[in-house]
Amino acid sequence: MRRRLYFMLPDVPSARSMLDELLLARIEIGHMRFMARDSLPSDMPDVSFMQKTDLVHGAQLGVVIGAIVGLGAGIFLTMFPVDGMTLRTAAILLVALGGAIFGGWASGMNAAAVPNTRLKPFAERIEQGQVLLIVDVPVGRVEEIEEMIAKRHPEISFGGMEPPMLAFP
Repeated sequence: MRRRLYFMLPDVPSARSMLDELLLARIEIGHMRFMARDSLPSDMPDVSFMQKTDLVHGAQLGVVIGAIVGLGAGIFLTMFPVDGMTLRTAAILLVALGGAIFGGWASGMNAAAVPNTRLKPFAERIEQGQVLLIVDVPVGRVEEIEEMIAKRHPEISFGGMEPPMLAFP
């Protein structure tokens, strides 16, 4: 299990230095992402489309709302059937599933155009030319990595830690 940490770096050279130090601390490059106003060097991992936008959150929300609306529509159609139609429980579940799929798709498409709300607190400083580092570290090494960065780079500000996500809400 990993925890996501956010750090604001003053510029691209300090981001390059931090990348090298995290690699030496045995943090894999696949667990690091950088976000900057301008383009980064090709060997520095950039944030993905999924991390830049609210696509995942929007799709999750759409699935839940779509399933609820679909379930309600299925129950309504069962209680008040159209003349000549009979619906069973399976039809209610199919309509709920269809609502979930459509809701997830539609909401995900809308959310793909919206910037990630988790990155909103960093947007102003990124526009000023700073670089955001997003790193996923093992839970047991969170304090070690925070202390290493604070000791070696006092100019780097800690941007916070993402709260743990529950596997089963």
